[in-house]
Amino acid sequence: MIVQRRVVTSVLAAGTLLLTAGCSSGADGSGQEPSGAASDRTSAAASAAGPVAEETPPAKGSVKVLRTVAEGLRTPWGLAPVPGGGLLVSSRDEGTITLVDEETGRKTELGEVPGVSPAGEGGLLGIALSPDFASDRMIYAYFTSASDNRIVRMLYDPAKPAGEQLGAPDTVFKGIPKGMIHNGGRIAFGPDRMLYAGTGESGDRGLSQDRKSLGGKILRLTPEGEPAPGNPFPDSPVYSYGHRNVQGLAWDAKQRLFASEFGQDTWDELNAIKPGADYGWPDAEGRSSDPKYQNPVAQWHTDDASPSGIGYAQGSVWMAGLKGQRLWRVPLKGTETSAAPQAFLTGTYGRLRTVVPAGGDRLWLVTSNTDGRGDPKPGDDRILELEVS
Repeated sequence: MIVQRRVVTSVLAAGTLLLTAGCSSGADGSGQEPSGAASDRTSAAASAAGPVAEETPPAKGSVKVLRTVAEGLRTPWGLAPVPGGGLLVSSRDEGTITLVDEETGRKTELGEVPGVSPAGEGGLLGIALSPDFASDRMIYAYFTSASDNRIVRMLYDPAKPAGEQLGAPDTVFKGIPKGMIHNGGRIAFGPDRMLYAGTGESGDRGLSQDRKSLGGKILRLTPEGEPAPGNPFPDSPVYSYGHRNVQGLAWDAKQRLFASEFGQDTWDELNAIKPGADYGWPDAEGRSSDPKYQNPVAQWHTDDASPSGIGYAQGSVWMAGLKGQRLWRVPLKGTETSAAPQAFLTGTYGRLRTVVPAGGDRLWLVTSNTDGRGDPKPGDDRILELEVS
């Protein structure tokens, strides 16, 4: 019951943040605090005290694997903690969403998402819960169809029999380019209650610099799939561009957005995302001397990373490496590293796909050894619970 209470507390805290955050229009993507006497007093006190320095995490951290939460998962990709307990996991190749009891590891299939067309790196990818999930019970999913990559939402009804708990998908957004590679796929609701999606250029490099294309971008949408208010380009869902293949999205304690990105042959990247900014691909891979491109917060050789999911905890971004088969800790001071990135679990669990905060100093970590590029061991794939610092 301790684990369940921690998850519930974490999710409720996140829900409180979402409910109090306003619509993002500033350069850092942060939300507006609601007006009122209490917030006015807080602001006045902060002004009187002067700027508050951000706490810098220790240069060196630690990772302890507390337990295996579940095993025997097939091509897991997205993970979403459920308020009240449980973890939803998407299967890329099977097109299913499964509920995992985080205490017992018991798996219950909710159902198969219609229209998923898995091939190569495509299939059922990221999932996210509506910011109003407690009342609307909506699950959002990013998947590859026969014609494109798209985002749908489905009603989750736990009262129905296993395998029949997903309602018919309502297409929220479509037309994202698809390919055998570089389909992006990570989705997440931000502190501003808007839906963010990382896309890939599907192997067509020119799409990344074309602001009219949805490929090689980070998109920012309303929950209904419209371009979000305050986006940098009029009537466009594009939030940032010049990306190769974005697969990780996370916000820090100051509501700043970070994204992980696959490089080609030389440099993988962790980027701090600014609305309207150009991240350089295909003209720049990794750091560039050209001032029109945003340089990454950190970069790695592709053999050491090939990053997918990221999560923020304990003052650091934690980044899962596929080819690198390791978990990277990137300590932050603002939008810069405060110390050199540090690798953990190198080769211990194989390919690592998804990282999700579990509250406080805990993370959920999903392996990815059954995706056709790994070397599955007995028990793969699995969800691990980590304690980090």
